[in-house]
Amino acid sequence: MPMTPPPELASLSLAEIARLAEAQKLPPVASWNPAHCGHSDMRIARDGTWYHQGSPIGRPAMVRLFSTILRREPDGRHVLVTPVEKLDIDVEDAPFVAVEMKVEGEGRQAHIAFRLNTGDLVPAGPDHPIRFDQHDDGPHPYLAVLNGLEALIARSVYYDLVALALDNGSDPAGIWSRGAFFPIAPA
Repeated sequence: MPMTPPPELASLSLAEIARLAEAQKLPPVASWNPAHCGHSDMRIARDGTWYHQGSPIGRPAMVRLFSTILRREPDGRHVLVTPVEKLDIDVEDAPFVAVEMKVEGEGRQAHIAFRLNTGDLVPAGPDHPIRFDQHDDGPHPYLAVLNGLEALIARSVYYDLVALALDNGSDPAGIWSRGAFFPIAPA
């Protein structure tokens, strides 16, 4: 069955985004415990491109489908899991990329939502915190998505987050979403 992408982020209120995010029916991968079957010959690049046997997967619907059966194991590995098999998948950084952001409200009243490269909508807040790690090439911001999976926040979106943090005048500099505060300096 083809999966249709969600409506344009700009046309949705954050309340509508939160409702859509909660209504998504995803497979219960956290409860599936099949035997490990090997490697999937798949890789997710830092830019969010999915590869199979070295070639990019060009069909967005296939990437979306695979993303719904992705899980992070307690040891940090990423796997594709079904009720009958579990296969490793290489992930260069984070399995998703937050490519677009929408903000409603200001300061402590702000609500922020992100669109991922898979089309999924994720509202930042206590259940989906934002964190910042320092790397050799600068800070890397991440959004918690689901079950230990994260989205790397795209550089252009990160700059928008920094502008929000500077505008709200908090000390330390940070952003608010759904009542939670996220400092922009790496811990």
